[in-house]
Amino acid sequence: MKNEITLTNAVIECILSRTSVKYYDPAATLSDDEIRQLVQIGTTAPTSFHLQNWRFIAVRTPEAKARLRPIAWNQPSITDAAVTFIVCGQLADSSVIPDRLAPLVKAGVMPAATVPEWEIPARDMYMAFPQRQRDEALRSATFGAAAMIYAARSLGLGSTPMIGFDAEAVHREFGLGKHEIPALLLAVGAVRSGNWAQKPRRPVAEVLDLV
Repeated sequence: MKNEITLTNAVIECILSRTSVKYYDPAATLSDDEIRQLVQIGTTAPTSFHLQNWRFIAVRTPEAKARLRPIAWNQPSITDAAVTFIVCGQLADSSVIPDRLAPLVKAGVMPAATVPEWEIPARDMYMAFPQRQRDEALRSATFGAAAMIYAARSLGLGSTPMIGFDAEAVHREFGLGKHEIPALLLAVGAVRSGNWAQKPRRPVAEVLDLV
């Protein structure tokens, strides 16, 4: 096993070369199938107890972009990028676990007897704790968005995660459910010139404790 991380690994190279894009090619588009592919990759991210507690709203038409941009700080990426995803986390709800685990049981990945062994502790963890439900929603949405960010980079596309938006207005304008939280916006599209390279980060010695 190598002791050093090198750029010879395509996945690592993708991660280390990613940057948040400011300038998109407004003439470039993504097909619905390409959008579905990105979301499918996003849904392979981990979630607690396999809750898969997320939803992705792909804002891709001029009409939908015109609805989103004014409530997202008028950021140009909303209209210039091919698509902007409203990445929603759903409040953790243990009652959905049997349905979410059913495909695993059917595929022989998990014994049926294991389902209650997951559902019961999940109920104990979340049912009486609204803050934990919300925290889990935000975690799941963030994990899913991160997978999409790196998938986009690997496909030669740029992306921009954004938290600059009116959450209540987005909730209302795009019909989110009471159990859904708009965690972030994620613009994805073809880039044009003028974008910065990967910005330097704080030294590892400042952020890592080895114990």
